[in-house]
Amino acid sequence: MADQIIPNAATLQGWRKSSYSNSEGGSCLEVVDRYAGGIPVRDSKMAHGPALVFSAVDWSAFVTAVKSGTFPS
Repeated sequence: MADQIIPNAATLQGWRKSSYSNSEGGSCLEVVDRYAGGIPVRDSKMAHGPALVFSAVDWSAFVTAVKSGTFPS
């Protein structure tokens, strides 16, 4: 569950696209590294939309599940 919501994700700098995202404009996820409050995550198609901020532990568990196929990408 997200720990925090940032109403306008464009206020943060340093967004990078997930390596699981494709270049065809499909489901793209972006994250910010080194954010003091956790891991901000946004939909790349909604740059000014909200970002959800997850704890490092929760984000790591999610990434591990996706990579192992437990939570399909």
